Amino acid sequence: MNKFVVLCFMAGMISCQPGKEKLTYPMTSKVDTLDHYFGTQVPDPYRWLEDDNSDSTKAWVMAQNAVTNAYLAKISYRDAINKRLTKLWDYPKVSAPFHEGGHYFIYRNNGLQNQSVAFMMDSISGAETMVLDPNKLSEDGTVSLSNFSPSIDGKYLAYGISKGGSDWNEFFVKSLETGELLADHINWVKFSGISWFKDGFFYSRYPEPKEKDVLKGVNENSKVYFHKIGTTQAEDQLVYEDLQHPNWGFSAGVTEDSKLMIISVSESTSGNAFYVKDLEKNGKVIKVVENFDNDFQVIDHLDGKLWVLTNHQAPKYKVIEIDLNDIAREKWVDFIPEKEGVLTGVSIMGEKVLATYLKDAHSLVEVNDLKGKYLYDLELPVLGSVSGFNGKKEDAVAFYSLTSFTTPATVYKYDIKNNTSELYQKADVDFDPDLYETKQVFYASKDGTKIPMFIVHKKGLIMNGKNPVLLYGYGGFNISLTPSFSVGRLIWLEQGGIYAMMNLRGGGEYGEEWHKAGTLMQKQNVFDDCIAAAEYLINENYTSKGKIALLGGSNGGLLVGAVVNQRPELFGAAIPAVGVMDMLRYHKFTIGRYWATDYGTSEDSEEMFKYLYAYSPVHSIRENTEYPAVMVTTADHDDRVVPAHSFKYIATLQSKYRGSNPVIIRIDAKAGHGAGKPTTKMIEELTDTYAFMFYNLGVTPKFENK
Repeated sequence: MNKFVVLCFMAGMISCQPGKEKLTYPMTSKVDTLDHYFGTQVPDPYRWLEDDNSDSTKAWVMAQNAVTNAYLAKISYRDAINKRLTKLWDYPKVSAPFHEGGHYFIYRNNGLQNQSVAFMMDSISGAETMVLDPNKLSEDGTVSLSNFSPSIDGKYLAYGISKGGSDWNEFFVKSLETGELLADHINWVKFSGISWFKDGFFYSRYPEPKEKDVLKGVNENSKVYFHKIGTTQAEDQLVYEDLQHPNWGFSAGVTEDSKLMIISVSESTSGNAFYVKDLEKNGKVIKVVENFDNDFQVIDHLDGKLWVLTNHQAPKYKVIEIDLNDIAREKWVDFIPEKEGVLTGVSIMGEKVLATYLKDAHSLVEVNDLKGKYLYDLELPVLGSVSGFNGKKEDAVAFYSLTSFTTPATVYKYDIKNNTSELYQKADVDFDPDLYETKQVFYASKDGTKIPMFIVHKKGLIMNGKNPVLLYGYGGFNISLTPSFSVGRLIWLEQGGIYAMMNLRGGGEYGEEWHKAGTLMQKQNVFDDCIAAAEYLINENYTSKGKIALLGGSNGGLLVGAVVNQRPELFGAAIPAVGVMDMLRYHKFTIGRYWATDYGTSEDSEEMFKYLYAYSPVHSIRENTEYPAVMVTTADHDDRVVPAHSFKYIATLQSKYRGSNPVIIRIDAKAGHGAGKPTTKMIEELTDTYAFMFYNLGVTPKFENK
């Protein structure tokens, strides 16, 4: 029994927590590195932490994790949180079925499986046959399924796997008739789909990187290939490349009728060009759109015309019709015009066009005929987020999944002709949603803009200014935050916590104008929106200063880092997860340059450099400032936002902060940016996250009868 436990026992305490004394952090050596930007010298003393392969970095990671693990281990209710999370998580989960190659496919998880398992049915009411179990691909569940594409004739399955959460994928092929794994094996695939055509499929990949650059090197020279079943990767046919533009990325898709190949071209996360190739005539590549000013997603091809979802002259998106015999822009025709809501997805099934919209960040579905005429709405059982509607034009039945903050994903079977839905599968969770309420408020940001925010809590909760709040946001890359279910969040709500989700500018909740209002030289709007949300919750007596935990990941990690630097007194805890923290160098790693349309780069202009330098989390940490408790989270295989961002941020914070709140980092092993993370690792990370937040907001959770 260690000294800490003995003292707790002698004092007769029910719970005993780690003290508030200042932690002793590992020494992080500094190097004399100076960068020069438009006459300004910027030191980068922790540049050496960018080398993820060095022994020094590995030793530093071990030392930091030792401090963090020791701190978390002393939180007395950490194990109880883990047990409750595990029990909540342990319920069967199922995806919406989809139809391909004469079969239906569905993903199932029995509750605590690390990865969901793929099953196949010959009919929607037929017996299920297990097709692929990713749990058998590794002992610890860190190999995940990243791609799943049955062939059009139903004979084969091409699938992709990711190891340790990396964006790098490997592709394999197996027979759906015999279950045999074929010899086909493709490496160095990233950000690619699988598009079947005749006896093979199109995909895109990058050149093999040097060993030391696998997880951090810049990815260039994307190329489209065709792989014929039964051949080696070396025999794959090069279909398209552009050596004049090594920074461009290419992805290939095939229309449902197998007549056209669509090549989408991108140089950032916003805007794409697209080209078309006639596969029947093996024709030349036709460049329909050659610039990156707008987004274009080809939905389908019918009688020589393309239906395309776009924000061209429509910030909230519309569907246009392009005649391939005359692709001039002035000849483009609106098929489904822009409306009040943001059009987020379109499916053509059962002789109908199903259009999914966002209105104030929740889903609506409209049904149109094949001429684009509105017919009626699909009535949704609850206010929430819709996904699914995957199928073929001739399908009479569609499946969709509906979720909300307090309702796990529920699958419905939709009769397209009769416009009726029936329950297909409902999740059974150890949680009563009727005990909680969700509301949406609109608060004023610094410049007066009204920002929506969802607030979830127990019914009857007294707003006395003392409630702990978990505040979550993202605010970037045209990504919309909509109501969704999280098992981890239930822990917070059960203990009387309030969950608040902000729909910040920079997201896509109100279309492209909303997105652009939080980018480049307007990025501060996003931080102001977040600060205003915290102030609203305080002013409306939901909570008080120091009782708010701020959480965000990736671009949301940047949000947390920047906001905590600007207004640290508002928060009691902050969790910047896998964040973009070095705004001067983010574009120099892997695919980071793609983010420049949202951020700009330090090399664009002196004005852009100064703007980035002013809010960059690594560079704007202040001395002689009382920071909240901070726990940074990242992972060793994150090749989307390389962990050096988090390493340099926490090293700087530990160096400059003199207070007693913990400022620590949790570095996961064999994990990446988040996708494909096994259940065991997700529960472990959430356990530590909630233990850290509860303790540092002064909440002692109780788990009686749980």
